[in-house]
Amino acid sequence: MNDPQLQPGPSRVDATLWVAVAGLVLLGLAFVASSTLAAEELNRVPFWQRSWVRQGIWYVVGGACAAALCSVDYRVLARWSPVVYVGMILVLVLVLVPGIGAVRFGARRWLDLGPVQVQPSEFAKLVLILMLAHFLSRPREELRQPAVFWRALGLTALPFVLILREPDLGTALLLWPTALAMLWAAEVPEVYLRRLVVGCALGAICLVANLLFAPPRWQIPLEEYQRQRILVYFGRDFAPPDATPEERQRARALQEARSYQVRQALIAVGSGGWWGKGWGQGTQIALGFLPRTAAHNDFIFSVIAEEKGFVGSVTVLTLYGVMLLRGLHIARQARDRLGRLIVVGVVTLLFSQVFINIGMNIRLMPVTGVPLPLLSYGGSSVVVSLIAAGLMQNVHSHGRGYPT
Repeated sequence: MNDPQLQPGPSRVDATLWVAVAGLVLLGLAFVASSTLAAEELNRVPFWQRSWVRQGIWYVVGGACAAALCSVDYRVLARWSPVVYVGMILVLVLVLVPGIGAVRFGARRWLDLGPVQVQPSEFAKLVLILMLAHFLSRPREELRQPAVFWRALGLTALPFVLILREPDLGTALLLWPTALAMLWAAEVPEVYLRRLVVGCALGAICLVANLLFAPPRWQIPLEEYQRQRILVYFGRDFAPPDATPEERQRARALQEARSYQVRQALIAVGSGGWWGKGWGQGTQIALGFLPRTAAHNDFIFSVIAEEKGFVGSVTVLTLYGVMLLRGLHIARQARDRLGRLIVVGVVTLLFSQVFINIGMNIRLMPVTGVPLPLLSYGGSSVVVSLIAAGLMQNVHSHGRGYPT
């Protein structure tokens, strides 16, 4: 037990990781301000209630949570993960209860805590990562048992169903690539993973085909806004084949309205050119074409692309690339399976969010309401993203010098 090779090394900060995080935080603060400042000044919003000030407060809170998290060995966090997982499931159930869960934009996703509203589904993503990492950190012989594989899927399916009921399809879907990557990193037999991937792919194909081609009475029930977003993405007519001219005209007007944000976001991205129009000079925001209610949330990448152009867009992608590559390096250097699984889960989660959000800004993906980590406005999202970075740092600090 005194072998120096088996002792943990001194705790140290991964400077490259945190430089990338700091760069994204500064960009987030700057462009939340750019996309909201004019409207809030016009409406004489008090300084302390302005979006960029509130975002800055959430950055501080998230940074403090990440720092506190790094002081506790991730093995201790993992041991408590079953208790936290059960608690999170109970909170997700409470969110669905009328009178407890707060309703905004037609969805019941928040808990109203007075001055702030918390979105539990954001925190559920990290809780699931810790729970799955703890569950899958078992001897390889046990991982070959089908029961272990199905129990892991059950652990993922339970929060998935509850989040889907809110409804929050975007956040719910993020759970599956994260779980799949962790199952793969845990070395679950590939035959199980192939069957899971094929099953998910067939399910997605059947869902889309049903929505696009089946008669209305045979369609799988979805929230109306979810159905419309998929129809917009595939360029399908909202009107049924037997619609009257008046119904077809109303459907066309509705389709124009539902595709408006995506079209304006794409115009913003394309109009930025190489260097952009300058900070605070984006005409899509100034003239109200890109809705101010969404510009600093789901479509903040479009604001950056318009005001800082191709160079700004590449800067954002580079910072994310550095952050994710450092995560992969930490996972590769981890000396136990638990630490490796935690970081693989975090990296997959962040990558999925970046891919989906930027994809919907340039019309490669349907609009799903998935925030861009560290850039999109929102307290829960910002805090969770910084805690995710803290988890990677935790494994880097506490996971060196231990045998696999």
